[in-house]
Amino acid sequence: MYYSRVTNGQVQVVAYAQGDVTGDGVIDQVYLTGIQTPDSPFIQNITLVVQDGSTGFMSSVALSDNTGYDPTLFLGDFTGNGVDDIFISINTGGSGAIMYHFIYSYLDNKAQLLFDFNVYNEQYQYEVTYQDYYKVEVISLINNTKYIIDLSTRDSDYLNEIYDENGLLFSPISGFVNPLSGLYPVDFNSDGVYELLAYQKIAGRYNADSLGYVLNTLGWNGQNFGLENQNVAIWGTAND
Repeated sequence: MYYSRVTNGQVQVVAYAQGDVTGDGVIDQVYLTGIQTPDSPFIQNITLVVQDGSTGFMSSVALSDNTGYDPTLFLGDFTGNGVDDIFISINTGGSGAIMYHFIYSYLDNKAQLLFDFNVYNEQYQYEVTYQDYYKVEVISLINNTKYIIDLSTRDSDYLNEIYDENGLLFSPISGFVNPLSGLYPVDFNSDGVYELLAYQKIAGRYNADSLGYVLNTLGWNGQNFGLENQNVAIWGTAND
């Protein structure tokens, strides 16, 4: 059994899970190791370590983005081959609630990166534009799909800063969609194979001006995680 003592400035185990990730039917040990900053929960040099349950052989993978808080592991089959894959999540601690996410296959003790949050963020781009008459248009570029968010229920102070008494914009305003802030394994089909549910916050004039979330469902298509469904979730208001 691999272990690491918790010592200031030294490598330690920061997350642990077990399952058959090599595909030989024997349970393997999966770890994230890292170096915790003294007197802080911040962890550096986060590394994936796998110990083969059959041979005891140990190997490691250096993550491209390897610092943050509260790293976690989840093992599950994302590709449909009946073998657990390794899902890694790391909280950046930033104000935008941005997360790092990776999924690795470790079949036959060979690491293959199946999902990289950086690639996702590059592919999933959006345009957010305020419109006259208390509307915001959100366009998802990857699938050329448009959504309209109704601002008319927002408080008058908010609206009066943006619109005149006729509901026309004082000046053009563009919002934005944050990078990936949450990625969750969900077996939507109850077939033992996990899909991914991705959350990205839609922001208006500034990050705290939240307008809703883009929710993307991704599924493995044999080569990568492709977009299967997309929705925009908005905040509700009290029904007085």
